[in-house]
Amino acid sequence: MTTSFDEPRRHLGGGVVTFVALLVAYIFSQFYRAFLAIVAGDLSRDLGLNAADLGALSAIWFATFAVAQFPVGYSLDRFGPRRTIATFMLAAVAGAVLLSLAESRAACLLAMGLIGLGCSPVLMGSLFVFGRSYPPERFAVMAALVIGLGNAGNLLGATPLALAVEALGWRQALGLIAALTALSVVLVFVLVRDPPATPQGAGSGILDGLRRIATLPEIRLLLPITLVGYAVVIAARSLWIAPYFREIHGFATTQTGNAALAMAVAMTVGALVYGPMERWFGGPKPPVLVGSVVTGAAFVVLALFGAATPLGSVALFAVVGAAGLTYGTLMTHARLFFPADLLGRGVTFMNFFFIGGAGLLQQASGLFLQGARSGGLPPEAAFSRLHLAFGASVLLAAALYAFVPAKPRAA
Repeated sequence: MTTSFDEPRRHLGGGVVTFVALLVAYIFSQFYRAFLAIVAGDLSRDLGLNAADLGALSAIWFATFAVAQFPVGYSLDRFGPRRTIATFMLAAVAGAVLLSLAESRAACLLAMGLIGLGCSPVLMGSLFVFGRSYPPERFAVMAALVIGLGNAGNLLGATPLALAVEALGWRQALGLIAALTALSVVLVFVLVRDPPATPQGAGSGILDGLRRIATLPEIRLLLPITLVGYAVVIAARSLWIAPYFREIHGFATTQTGNAALAMAVAMTVGALVYGPMERWFGGPKPPVLVGSVVTGAAFVVLALFGAATPLGSVALFAVVGAAGLTYGTLMTHARLFFPADLLGRGVTFMNFFFIGGAGLLQQASGLFLQGARSGGLPPEAAFSRLHLAFGASVLLAAALYAFVPAKPRAA
């Protein structure tokens, strides 16, 4: 006996190669949101950038990524993931090339903006394929797989990148990454197959679709944890983990790469485990709630005791990475409330707040640390206050998330 999902799977046919092509693209997307911490010292030395400048570079990546979610969602619903992802990723290639050649803050900002734009459809395009090709109970597992395995990019942006920078120089290392990114664009265009289109419902334009999504009461309740839950984790990993270990524990480049690698491995394991946890708990809400509380508590402990030992600090960053990567499971929760014809715009609407929150936090944390340094605050005290703020924000958002319905109410 066939099911309503058999036809999409037959249509995908080359489902494995489609998954692999999407995964490779997402690996690069993960790399680009995590690599800056490793090259931050080189950019500061060669281009004269300070902490606020580094925060701005990371923030503009997230800002362009977030704003692009609206046209990305419309493009996914109208044109499918293959053309959407391949076209946008050309901007990432151009941005990586520009960054490898940059001689000024302005050039770095433009480069990071292009990279953020290019990476913006990759995960949402993957989730779009899974949402149209699998029943809801399989969506969480597929999302966890691509997010967990895609964290290989996070791993590459740690010790391997640090070793490449030491061996080749940061410009040559980024030039090589740009070439590999171009190859991933080719893979997406050649190997990805679009799932069957779904007839559009009333209000199929960008603004009408977003209006329908924004009026869902469950989605509004999801927004606080969406804004801060991912933002604090990616701020720690993508921007501040290396400066923290350099300034607090005196780590060299390879040592900071190893610390970032430990957190990246924890994030990979956490992302892979969250999929099965959703099934064990009987829904996405309980694991998100537990993971968020653990994440907030780990940040508080890091703020109070992280300077005591390097090993303890590494362990706490790893806990944050493992428990804090609730992204895919939280997206699974949100997906339960989206109408079928608004899947693309629904997931990108949520992603706007995931990434937009991260961008705002990158900028705010950079300004805070630069202000602390200008005011003579010791690094230990500055990072302690930053991590305490991260922990408090996650715990508060988790308290609000407790009131979100676990699933749609019966009609």
